[in-house]
Amino acid sequence: MAGVIPPTYADVESAAARLLGHAHRTPVLTSSRVDDEVGARVFFKCENFQRMGAFKFRGAFNALSRFDDEQRRAGVVAYSSGNHAQAIALSARLLGIPATIVMPHDAPAAKVAATRGYGATVVSYDRYAEDREAIGRALAATRGLTLVPPYDHADVIAGQGTAAKELIEEVDGLDALFVCLGGGGLLSGSLLAAQALSPSTRVYGVEPAAGDDGQRSLRSGEIVHIDTPDTIADGAQTQHLGELTFAIIRREVDDIHTATDAELVDAMRVFASTLKIVVEPTGCLAFAAVRRLAPELAGQRIGVLVSGGNVDLARYAELISRPAPAR
Repeated sequence: MAGVIPPTYADVESAAARLLGHAHRTPVLTSSRVDDEVGARVFFKCENFQRMGAFKFRGAFNALSRFDDEQRRAGVVAYSSGNHAQAIALSARLLGIPATIVMPHDAPAAKVAATRGYGATVVSYDRYAEDREAIGRALAATRGLTLVPPYDHADVIAGQGTAAKELIEEVDGLDALFVCLGGGGLLSGSLLAAQALSPSTRVYGVEPAAGDDGQRSLRSGEIVHIDTPDTIADGAQTQHLGELTFAIIRREVDDIHTATDAELVDAMRVFASTLKIVVEPTGCLAFAAVRRLAPELAGQRIGVLVSGGNVDLARYAELISRPAPAR
C-alpha cells in the first residue's frame, strides 16, 4: 500500500473525538468466579454492548465520518461476513450515505437481516469460490463508490483502537491484554493505544486454530495467505492480515495465540452462565486463550476485549448445548 500513511496513536485520539456521542462507551465487567478459575484479575471490555453489537462500529463510523461531500453522495462499498457489514450500514444510515455490502451467502442470517435493516444493499457471493476483495474493488470502480475494507484501512484501525484506549483509561496497571484477531484491525489499533498509554502491558492476539495465518505470519516475518478457515468464529474467517495491520502487529505484539472451536464454545458457556451475557464465537477468542494460559497468568491483571455478540440465536443455542469437554 505504497503512499498510504500508517495510523498512529494521534489518529486513535482523533477517532475518539469523532466517536464521542455516537459510539457507546461500553462497560468493563468482572467476575469473582472467573478470577478464581483463572487465578488472576480479569477485566472484560464488552463490545457486545456496542452499537450494532460489535466493536466494528468504531472503525466504520470513524472512516465514513471523514468522507468528503462527493464521497458521501456517491456512497460506500464494503465486504464483510457480518459485523463490519452492519457497522458500515448503520454508520452510513446515520451519516446519510448510500451503502452497498458484499456478504457471503452463508453469513449468519441475523447479520444479513440487520445489514439490510440498516438500509444497505447486500450483494451475495460464495466465500469459498469467489474473491470478496475483487468484487468490492469492481463495484467501487464501476459505480464510483468508496471502498472501506474491514481492517486494512488507517481510519478503521484508528477507530478500533478506541476500545483498548477506553479499557486502559478505566483499568490501571494491566499486565496483559488479549485481543481477538481476524484481519488485525482491532489488534493493531489496540497495540497503538497500549504502546502510548501503558507500554508495560503485554498485548496478545488470539485467532482460530483453524485459521492461524497471523501466528504463521508473525513467525515467518511476512504475510501468510491461507484458504478460508473452517471455524465457528465467522468474524475471523480471514485469509490473511492486512499490510497496515501486519506492520503494526509485527512491530508491537508480544505473541499470537490460537483457540479451538471447542474452547470457544466452552467460553461462550462461561459468558452465558457466569457473566450473563451473549457473546458470539469470535468474541470468545481472547477469553478462550486466557483460560488455557491461566497457569502463566496467575496473580496478574488481565484485560480481555470481547469483540461482539452478534450470533443467530438458534445457532447460539445449538452451540452451547453441545456436551462440555472435560477440564
